[in-house]
Amino acid sequence: MKTEGYISVKGGKVWYGIEGAGKKGIPLLTLHGGPGATHDYLEPLEKLAGERPVIFYDQLGSGNSDRPEDKALWTVERFVEELKQVRKTLRLKKVHLLGVSWGTMLAARYIIDLKPEGVVSLILSGPALDAERFTSDVRSYLPELSEKDRAVIDESEAKGRYDSKEYADAMMNFYKLHVCRLDPWPGCLNRTFEKTCADIYNYMWGPSEFTVTGTLKGFDVTDKLKDISIPVLFTCGRYDEASPAATKYYHKLLPGSEIHIFEDASHCHINEKTGEFISMARSFLRRAEKSK
Repeated sequence: MKTEGYISVKGGKVWYGIEGAGKKGIPLLTLHGGPGATHDYLEPLEKLAGERPVIFYDQLGSGNSDRPEDKALWTVERFVEELKQVRKTLRLKKVHLLGVSWGTMLAARYIIDLKPEGVVSLILSGPALDAERFTSDVRSYLPELSEKDRAVIDESEAKGRYDSKEYADAMMNFYKLHVCRLDPWPGCLNRTFEKTCADIYNYMWGPSEFTVTGTLKGFDVTDKLKDISIPVLFTCGRYDEASPAATKYYHKLLPGSEIHIFEDASHCHINEKTGEFISMARSFLRRAEKSK
C-alpha cells in the first residue's frame, strides 16, 4: 500500500490510504460497513489498483481514525458530510463509489441527499437500504441455528442482555453462515472484527444484527432509488444477510441497474469470492466510464 494520511472532519481526523496512487484511471472510493467497522476487510479491492487508485478510509470513531466520545457525531447526516469532506480533500472530481452493508446506506444518502457531481458509478454490496427489511431477512435465518443457539438468542433479547459468552458464541455461529463462510476467516476480516467500535454500532444500529434499536431504525431509501441516475451495480451472496430477494427488489426499483449474486457466498462475498468480484467490478467500472 499505500499513500496514507489524515483528513480533518467534524469531530476529529479520519485516516485514509490509497493503493495505486498516481494511476490515471478514475479512482474508486470505498465505504466500509458497520457502522463502526473498519476498512481492513475491504483490502482485497486493492487488486483493482492496477488501473486506478483505490481509496480506503476508516470512518470517524473506528479503526485508525480518531475516536471521539460525543454521540451527537453518530448521525447519517454527519457521515454524509464526512464523505463529502474526504472527497473534497483528496480532490476526487471524478470518482466511483463502492459501499458495503452500512456503507450502502451512506452511499445512497450521499447520492440522494447531495446529488453530487462527478460520481461516475456506484457499487452497492450487501445492500441494507431498508433497515426493517434487513432485520426481517436476518431473522428468517434463525431456524438454521441449533436449538441451543436459538434459545440463547431468545433469552438474551427477552432480558435485553447481550454481553454473555453464550450470546457471543451463538452470534459467531450465525456469522459463519451468513457473514463469512470461509474457514478460517481471512486476517483482514479478523482485524475488522477486532477493531470495530461497538459503541457506534450499538448506538446507530443496535445490540445485534437481529435487532435494530438505534438511530438507523426506520432507515429506508427505497422510494428514492429511482432518483439515482448513474450506473449502479448491486451485489450479494446467495446466503447474504442482505438476501438475494431484497437485493433483487432494490435492483427492480432502479431501472437500468445491474445485479450479481455470488453462489456459495454470504455478506462478505468480496472476501469469499475475491477473484470473481474483482473481475465483475473491473468490467462494470469500465462500462460505466464508457457510458459517460
